Amino acid sequence: MTVPRNPNEVITRSLLRLVNVPGLDRPAALITLDNGFDHTKPNTFGPAGLSSLDNAVTEALAADPAFVAVTGKPYIFCVGADLTGLPLLADRAQAREIGLLGHRVFARLRDSTVPTFAFVNGAAMGGGLELALHCHYRTLSGGAAALALPEVSLGLVPGWGGTQLLPNLIGIAGAAQVVIQNPLMQNKMLRPKQAAELGLADVLFEPADFLERSLEWAAGVVGGTIEVTRPEVDREMWDGVLYFARQMLDERLHGAVPAAYKALELLELAREAPARRTPGDAPDNLPAGMVAEVDALAELIFSEELRSGLYSFDLVQRRAKRPAGAPDKGLARPVTKVGIVGAGLMASQLALLFARRLQVPVVLTDLDQSRVDKGVGYVHAEIDKLVGKRRLSEGTAATLRGLVSGSVDKSAFADADFVIEAVFEDLAVKKQVWAELEKIVSPEAVLATNTSSLSVSAMAADLEHPERVVGFHFFNPVAVLPLLEIVRGERTDEVTLATAFAVGKALRKSCVLVADAPAFVVNRLLTRFLGEIFAAVDAGTPPEVADAALDPLGLPMRPLALLQLVGPAVAYHVGGTLHAAFPDRFGVSDNLRRIAESGQPLVVDGAVNPEVAGLLQVGSSPLTPEQVRQRALDALAQETRLMLDEGVVAEPQDIDLCMLLGAGWPFHLGGVTPYLDRTGTSERVTGRRFLPRGAASLPS
Repeated sequence: MTVPRNPNEVITRSLLRLVNVPGLDRPAALITLDNGFDHTKPNTFGPAGLSSLDNAVTEALAADPAFVAVTGKPYIFCVGADLTGLPLLADRAQAREIGLLGHRVFARLRDSTVPTFAFVNGAAMGGGLELALHCHYRTLSGGAAALALPEVSLGLVPGWGGTQLLPNLIGIAGAAQVVIQNPLMQNKMLRPKQAAELGLADVLFEPADFLERSLEWAAGVVGGTIEVTRPEVDREMWDGVLYFARQMLDERLHGAVPAAYKALELLELAREAPARRTPGDAPDNLPAGMVAEVDALAELIFSEELRSGLYSFDLVQRRAKRPAGAPDKGLARPVTKVGIVGAGLMASQLALLFARRLQVPVVLTDLDQSRVDKGVGYVHAEIDKLVGKRRLSEGTAATLRGLVSGSVDKSAFADADFVIEAVFEDLAVKKQVWAELEKIVSPEAVLATNTSSLSVSAMAADLEHPERVVGFHFFNPVAVLPLLEIVRGERTDEVTLATAFAVGKALRKSCVLVADAPAFVVNRLLTRFLGEIFAAVDAGTPPEVADAALDPLGLPMRPLALLQLVGPAVAYHVGGTLHAAFPDRFGVSDNLRRIAESGQPLVVDGAVNPEVAGLLQVGSSPLTPEQVRQRALDALAQETRLMLDEGVVAEPQDIDLCMLLGAGWPFHLGGVTPYLDRTGTSERVTGRRFLPRGAASLPS
């Protein structure tokens, strides 16, 4: 059986050179992975790339080197398999051969009698990280931007040794985090320090002289002057970790992501995995766990979850980096100082984010000194926490503390280039803030509002320069959720918009341009979606039944837990704004008002709070879980179609991106619009699909 040739493969070539290293009597063989492009087109492994690596290893070993090392081109080690070849696979046998090919080539490094090293100089994901795991030793650059085994987020499992080698290197708890937990947390990446602390690397070096230091270190290991010690893997905790991991999956996914459960099974098999194969073993003589890994890969490659996951991944990795409708970045004005109106929790979170990412002075203002002091104190306390977690050095922390200040006098904003308000969600209050500030700031200063639902155009209507007002809607918690909705008002000009996008990028947020429509994208869709849950409760459906109705989708949290995170008062306010704009589709729930006024938590220990249940006044027409779920999805389809017809965003993909990054819509569902298309909901409710057939299929 041969793997079909992929004419679209961008071949990552393995370039061999022999390097003389001080202290060694023989040269080292250094293999550099390089596809011939810059860092914007990362190295990947297709069949031809694996063949090139195989040949390079053969040539390297023939040179009788002191050691063999693999590294990458600038900023990139390797980001895994070349997915463009997947549509060419005819059946599971060919898919299985892809898995075996990777194992066959990578195992040569693991089984080598010559010491092998991975010099992980940059991004290493999926098969790239698995390649490093097959080497005997690993050095890691502090500049490596992304380290992960993201396969589960796509609907796959690590298929080239990751599920078997990682737990036997760093232990089952760390492996479960990297293989299962992180991918399900919006594909969370490891930072280099975190990876080194977990034990993924033997040593961490600064990026400036990474290769030189790695070669010296490897020479020391080979020469016996450096001893590499690793903690013993605790096999007694294996059952306990996997038990709790399965509990977590059941509570969160309810069986909705087959790849996550398959990864759990593979991690279980890893307990018996030998540290090395016998050199010369044929592929079919792989340890049982690795055979199971290949079989799982062959099964999942043809699943609907993979197609959905790849669509989601493509949006996050490509579209998010090239926002539709964003102006020429050359129009953006520089930002040398930021002002924040308000010093509450949201404002304080923003202050920390702006100071960390922009490295410019940030000043908070509020009505009295005690509020200002509390806001600045919060920022300083959060900086101290980052130092305690070793995510900031004390020197950097001192710099950040010096950048953040507070004042009760808004004249502190006189020299600010970018001012954002995070005050009470009331149009009159926000208009008053901007009226005061316009007399203080320069005519070029951008005025941004973090409103979650109010009209940006109405907010700017009475200003002398309404063209410099823009919506800048973050999601809570600010430091975690990557979405930033950039709202263009009726008179927002190109310079203001370009500056907003430049600032958003500097904040490391994924920016989506949205029109000035009530509640924009995420809050509008979530309010409509969750409104059906509360409507079912109002009608007499037991709260616990309505809350569990969406479990088959595998959403990151149940509706009532999400409502608690957002805050019932905030949700009720946003609902009121949308009811005023669209009274025929958005109701106002008296039960939600009662809950908001009570201040009681909706959920206690994962269950509906009995005290909240006692506040409800309900009808006598309960719905089944299936009815609740279908009504919620129908509402989602109708509202999505209306938003696209209104031009709230450029294309359906932007709605999908917003929901993936701002609402935690699961990757495995493939975005809102392809899911509604795939289930037939969009055509049944709106008469047509959102995307052309095949638009959310495997990449080609």
